[in-house]
Amino acid sequence: MEPPAAACGLLSVAGAEVRAGRREPCVLSLGRRSGSYGIVIHSQEKENSDPDYIPINSRFKCVQEAEETLLIDIATNTGCKVRIQGDETAERLFEIPDEERCLGFLSEVQSIQEAHLKAASLPEPKDSASWHQVEKNPSGLTQASSSGALGFEDDFNTLSLEEKRSTQNHQTGSHREPPPPPVPPNKQCHREREGTARDQPKVTNTMRKMFLPSTQSGQREGLIKHLLVKREKSYVNLHNFRFFVGTWNVNGQSPDSSLEPWLVCDMEPPDFYCIGFQELDLSTEAFFYFDSAKEQEWLAAVEKSLHPQAKYKKVQMVRLVGMMLLIFAKKDQLSNIREIMTESVGTGIVGKMGNKGGVAVRFVFHNTTFCIVNSHLAAHVEDFERRNQDYKDICARMSFVPPDDSLPQLNIMKHDVVIWLGDLNYRLFLLDANEVKHLISKNELQKLLTYDQLNIQRTQKQAFADFIEGEIKFIPTYKYDSKTDRWDSSGKCRVPAWCDRILWRGGNINQLRYCSHMDLKTSDHKPVSALFCIGVKVVDEQRYRKLFEDIVRLMDRMENDFLPSLELSRREFEFENVKFRQLQKQKFQITNNGQVTCHFSFIPKLNDSHYCKPWLRAEPCEGYLEPYESMDISLDVYVSKDSVTLLNSGEDKIEDILVLHLDRGKDYFLTISGTYLPSCFGTSLEALCRMRRPIREVPVTKLIDLEKSLLQIGSLDGEEAGETPMSLPKEIWLLVDHLFKHACQQEDLFQTPGMQEELEQIIDCLDTSIPETIPGSNHSVAEALLIFLEALPEPVICYELYQRCLDWSHSSRLCRQVIFQLPRSHRSVFRYLMSFLRELLKYSEDNNISVAMIATLFSSLLLRPPPNLMARQTPQDRQRAINFLYSFLLARDEE
Repeated sequence: MEPPAAACGLLSVAGAEVRAGRREPCVLSLGRRSGSYGIVIHSQEKENSDPDYIPINSRFKCVQEAEETLLIDIATNTGCKVRIQGDETAERLFEIPDEERCLGFLSEVQSIQEAHLKAASLPEPKDSASWHQVEKNPSGLTQASSSGALGFEDDFNTLSLEEKRSTQNHQTGSHREPPPPPVPPNKQCHREREGTARDQPKVTNTMRKMFLPSTQSGQREGLIKHLLVKREKSYVNLHNFRFFVGTWNVNGQSPDSSLEPWLVCDMEPPDFYCIGFQELDLSTEAFFYFDSAKEQEWLAAVEKSLHPQAKYKKVQMVRLVGMMLLIFAKKDQLSNIREIMTESVGTGIVGKMGNKGGVAVRFVFHNTTFCIVNSHLAAHVEDFERRNQDYKDICARMSFVPPDDSLPQLNIMKHDVVIWLGDLNYRLFLLDANEVKHLISKNELQKLLTYDQLNIQRTQKQAFADFIEGEIKFIPTYKYDSKTDRWDSSGKCRVPAWCDRILWRGGNINQLRYCSHMDLKTSDHKPVSALFCIGVKVVDEQRYRKLFEDIVRLMDRMENDFLPSLELSRREFEFENVKFRQLQKQKFQITNNGQVTCHFSFIPKLNDSHYCKPWLRAEPCEGYLEPYESMDISLDVYVSKDSVTLLNSGEDKIEDILVLHLDRGKDYFLTISGTYLPSCFGTSLEALCRMRRPIREVPVTKLIDLEKSLLQIGSLDGEEAGETPMSLPKEIWLLVDHLFKHACQQEDLFQTPGMQEELEQIIDCLDTSIPETIPGSNHSVAEALLIFLEALPEPVICYELYQRCLDWSHSSRLCRQVIFQLPRSHRSVFRYLMSFLRELLKYSEDNNISVAMIATLFSSLLLRPPPNLMARQTPQDRQRAINFLYSFLLARDEE
């Protein structure tokens, strides 16, 4: 491969390719092969492999994405994002840090393609270019689901998600990115262009300016895009596509037969495959996030069994422990798929364990947004409320983060089509297995389905309230003896149930089939599949271009005559008795009382990086209002582990001022105030060891003094003057003592999440009293202990000793030496916890606890990396932290 002629001044640029959220260093250069030019991609991670080559021809596309327009003009070189696609190459995204060099490189590419087009006698219109700028996902179009960014942890499921869904259904369309102004395609022949030139409006410079990364045009651009989305129906046509959706809990087995009876049960090949597995791998290695050989085994089995009458390519794959989701599409549809993102949420205890939870893939196909979710919810017949909680957890915590951090996140419900599949684990409210089997044998499935927990929870709007499920005409898919069609004959004799389900929400969706596949006997579950015909919105470029020009002309007239204006129902908000991990909400209404569409957003105050403090958020935090339209805004206060310490110590208060900004209008100021009730959660071990009374009984001034200076604490009352600190906090002793007395033989201890209401009661109990007994189940008490350890401002093993613990993890003698270097209270807590955990391990046959599980879970809480090293923690670091705890868990009690 030879370089192009010397006339090309910029032959290469260094950058990174973005793949599935990862950035792989590479160099893009111009090269020549067989007399034709092309883009050569040298991967720096694969130095010994041949570079990729994309020829520059009439089907070549090179698109530069514009950065999001900022409200504050900062003249910086932010680099470029470039998408490249060849006639046989799927679209690829590159980030080039040197903007000037990137633009020069793109100019060379443009010159080469123009020369190619002239040689092929395909002239381009003057205004057009073979690469053009578009803007992707403007911040003004999608309401941020900011739970992750703001530190609203797993407990944000207490938000009334069901109440918000109907609103979100309407908002989805109005908060999606419209397509960019179409550029006349390069591959139209000359005669076609002559015939349509009089019909198609000209793509003017004014239109292009709307999509340039200019600060001055950002607000106007956002309004134009909003209006385009509002009028989407006028420029899209519905085209039907077939989606195969399948789910199978494979019980840790390897594939032992072809999957065609499941994946090829329709004559016509589907356009898409969405395939979810649960319990892919039950090994200890998979449970603790290590690689699994089963992943490749099942992926290969699927690829071999796709419909033989079409060619497919994998779009994306995502796995969390035993949950895996695969998306395949016909090869001829790949060019219409974009903005692919993946996410996973573990709903195990403290969000640390990924044995239960969900994985998801979202993407845009033509102009329709899709989100596919595969989940494995809590087990056991009686635990339907935990399943409901898992569902709400996944909805609240699953946020798709765009590659550009400045763009808002997307949650599950902000998509046109959502398909939710998996082992949802809902059982029957009939506990007699023989009665259930008798009804199945008589084919009285509809009677059985009246006892189905999922149907009942949906009717009561406790979970999946706005999802639809097709009619079930197949017998229960759980539980069978493996390799057979016999119902479970083990000692537990599980009651048959429809655990494996497929549901959906959205418009233009028609389910053609919903069935199980009894021929496959690998697992104790049977696979399930559904076939959907989904109407996908395809843009008519000519109608879109016409509407775009009309909106630009309308905006020109309106902006000259009117200024935006808002009316607020209230501006002062007071939150009383705010508590750790207990959500409070207040709402107010804004109304557009002006004559033009307006865009509002909460903006940071001077010198702030975010519009509010970490314990506060506004939902929605930005949006658009038509004239005389009103919208409710919710102000949510939630104190998480990330904000509790500053509030406990008095360094922060429930006080803030929000700035509600109106583009081209004025700013409105909202005052937030309230009272906070301190918690032992998030208070230092040293301070707690000096409190003999519950923290709520300690005057706030004493708490502040206590955290500021532990050397001269003073007495909490006259009787306690001069008393030495306790060896460990009473709160830890109460939690551990309860578990020691009541939970040593509790099945799945530290593996099953607690109930949120019980966790709130336990926290309140420890903050206000020294109880004889702790309320709630053993699982809730166990999770409360973990939450307590996670919220400590300084972990049990102090940050300053973190690296030493990793370095010495290979030697049990050195590990014990590190513990001697801990402060007295930290050393006492560590030894107390290790003694308790060793006792628990004596009952492993009953409680299903293993050394590996305990070491992995507690190392992430007791031996946390300092905040500045958190992002740089490697898998090797995590393994060394686990090894450190092994030294103590496997030691004798006297050690």
